Amino acid sequence: MARLKDQKSRKLSSRAWLERQLSDPYVARAKRDGLRSRAAYKLTEIDDKYKVFKSGSRVVDLGAAPGGWSEIATKRVGAKGRIIALDILDMKPIPGVEFLHLDFLDNAAPNRLKELLGGPADVVLSDMAANTTGHRQTDHLRIMALAEAAVQFAREVLAPNGVFLCKVLQGGTEANLLAELKRDFESVKHVKPPASRTDSAELYLLARGFRGS
Repeated sequence: MARLKDQKSRKLSSRAWLERQLSDPYVARAKRDGLRSRAAYKLTEIDDKYKVFKSGSRVVDLGAAPGGWSEIATKRVGAKGRIIALDILDMKPIPGVEFLHLDFLDNAAPNRLKELLGGPADVVLSDMAANTTGHRQTDHLRIMALAEAAVQFAREVLAPNGVFLCKVLQGGTEANLLAELKRDFESVKHVKPPASRTDSAELYLLARGFRGS
């Protein structure tokens, strides 16, 4: 495992994360491939297996920065597709992706998106994660609160038969979200792509066949 020369000056959790990054083959592969983050491979693997995107799909990427998922989405939907990425953080431009410096929790966000897309979205993506505290239960509740907000947003912007893909953490409350999604979508499943670290509690919920608002 790669080690850090200044590791004594770093907090234990920060040092462990940096060492994982330096030793992670997906991080090295992302650099070689010119991709913005290792997260790009997670979406690639999920789409290869479950066919999230179709040619010409209209896609919304929530909390998109630095843009790893948007990079993959625009390649998968092709020239006839439309990608709109939202984040409160800045994001460097990506060809084929329209970026909105906007909080998706803003009440005006759903209508603004539908206007830009020229109608409802076919796919809503969320790879968002709240800043971690190091306290497992707190971190779990934070990311699940983001996931629940993303579900509400997806309900407002998705077209019938639309797809929703969202990051969650194992820990108990994701069962409630799963049950909620099953009421709104024809099929819902947990997905853990190979690029997701095996020692991570990270999972993705893939919901297909939106029944409509």
